[in-house]
Amino acid sequence: MFKSANPLRPSYKWEMLTLLSLAFFLNQADRAIYGVVLPHIREDLGLTASQVGLVGTILFWTMGVMIPFAGFVGDRVPKAPLITFCLFFWSISTLFTGAVGGILGLILLRSVATGGSEAFYAPSAYALMAKFHTTTRSIALSIHQAAFYTGIITSGFLAGGIAEKWGWRHAFYIYGGCGVVLGVVFLFRLRDTRGATLQTAGQAAAPQPAAEPPPSFRESFLLVFRVPTALLIACGFAALNSVHTAHIVFGSELFLEKFPKLSLTQAGFYSMSIHYSFAFVGIIAGAALSDWMVRRRPGFRLEMQTLSMILGAPAIVWMGLSPDLFSICAAMAVFGLMRGFYESNTQAALFDVIPPRFRAMSWAVVGLIGLAPSSFSPLVMGMVKGRFPEHGYACGFACMGILWVLGAIAILVARTRTFKRDRIALC
Repeated sequence: MFKSANPLRPSYKWEMLTLLSLAFFLNQADRAIYGVVLPHIREDLGLTASQVGLVGTILFWTMGVMIPFAGFVGDRVPKAPLITFCLFFWSISTLFTGAVGGILGLILLRSVATGGSEAFYAPSAYALMAKFHTTTRSIALSIHQAAFYTGIITSGFLAGGIAEKWGWRHAFYIYGGCGVVLGVVFLFRLRDTRGATLQTAGQAAAPQPAAEPPPSFRESFLLVFRVPTALLIACGFAALNSVHTAHIVFGSELFLEKFPKLSLTQAGFYSMSIHYSFAFVGIIAGAALSDWMVRRRPGFRLEMQTLSMILGAPAIVWMGLSPDLFSICAAMAVFGLMRGFYESNTQAALFDVIPPRFRAMSWAVVGLIGLAPSSFSPLVMGMVKGRFPEHGYACGFACMGILWVLGAIAILVARTRTFKRDRIALC
């Protein structure tokens, strides 16, 4: 079901990218609807701000614990069935989230089950795309990342509208059901590189070289720590992700705190649609520019990431300090655009310094480093809100700009001090 007796044609890499992008769309939409319908969940289940923040924190803790094992498995087993299983599992977990009755159910289904299955998706998906796409790597990985933005954009108004019309539980039912349907499509259409070979028209499939023995878990896990550029990229990703986790959980709440007259749908639209629409523009433009420039200037991806974080940091601060609706929307737009430029190079920059056989595990380790500190963002933000009820979210976001400054420093050091030594040939 996952393997083809016939060699795969060159165009399949774009079909595969489309399938994975649809899965990632639902992945992020499933995660984002929690933040969008959060006021309804909190009121219905009688939760405190710290409790709803704890759900997000445990989600990212679970992903952080599971992701190294996900990378290790992803470098050793056929990726198509693994990805398909993850899609089914997180979709079913999302569907049943609509039936929870308290904080324990939210933690088990939203944090543990969904977080664990999502952790196994990303390392295998990125490694699979990188193997199919060489000269189009940035654009392919960025199209996939753009599905992340699209999923969150749509959840900003669709999930909010569903919650206001039928109740917050139906948002989880609908998104989870769509994921199960897509999983059925994956059973018949998603292919792995193992046992199938790309060929051009009129050519026979090229023979495959003998496979190298798989590296040990320890060897795979420690590789990122032995490649300074990869470790610095991980630090930059941690800075980026710390702001993202706070925004995805409490972005709508920030608008409701500043402008109490907004409806839930309006707050979801402003917090998700504006930010991620500009991020979509940034990631596509940045990917096209990177794939073109990196042939002439190999370190260009890191240069773009550094500049993006430097320009984006003031926008994050202004999100918290802005006094009116227009200025906070403008700040969120700039933050989104710079984030898109940064993320158009995240995986591609890492794969410039990591051999192909370690890519799933390397992204898993980078994900772990990124998730470990950022998992505390929702919890800390909830605690700040509890301490300053009138403007807690504003204070929290205003302080987060410093994280992007620190991330920019890490990426700049990678570009100027370690990249030239760590870079590997395009493969």
